[in-house]
Amino acid sequence: MKTWLKRTLIGVAGFGVLLGGLSACGHRMHHGWPASEADATELRERIVQRASRELALDAAQQAKLNSLAEAMAAQRRALMGPAGEAGASPRAEFQALIAGPQFDRAKGQALIDGKTSALRDGAPKLMGAAADFYDSLRPEQQQKLRDFMARGRHGHWRG
Repeated sequence: MKTWLKRTLIGVAGFGVLLGGLSACGHRMHHGWPASEADATELRERIVQRASRELALDAAQQAKLNSLAEAMAAQRRALMGPAGEAGASPRAEFQALIAGPQFDRAKGQALIDGKTSALRDGAPKLMGAAADFYDSLRPEQQQKLRDFMARGRHGHWRG
């Protein structure tokens, strides 16, 4: 795997951990995923509000966080399909590969190629939004964010 792709995947995973950890405040989830686009939007708004409050973001920083959240949502939709759309779920896509007497290798490769392409195409915008947000933080806010991420997915904001 190419170095830039590895770094991109690690970066996306890191910010996924951040938003995944913050998503603990999301109550209307089904097996860890929002049930619909409306639920996903509501959850994203709560996460942004909580992060804004915990990090004491100013208006410009909050705008950058909103841009990051939207870039992450777009990347998620590109990889997973819209929330609540039955035909676009990864489980349904995989089930289609094993629906016949043999694994559909061609369809499986096309699925992997499509997901890889979506990740590659969306990564620059996502990384740019992440960098813009992080770079807009003051040093004490950056440290608070690093501390939160060091606690992992189940970390809690503590002042």
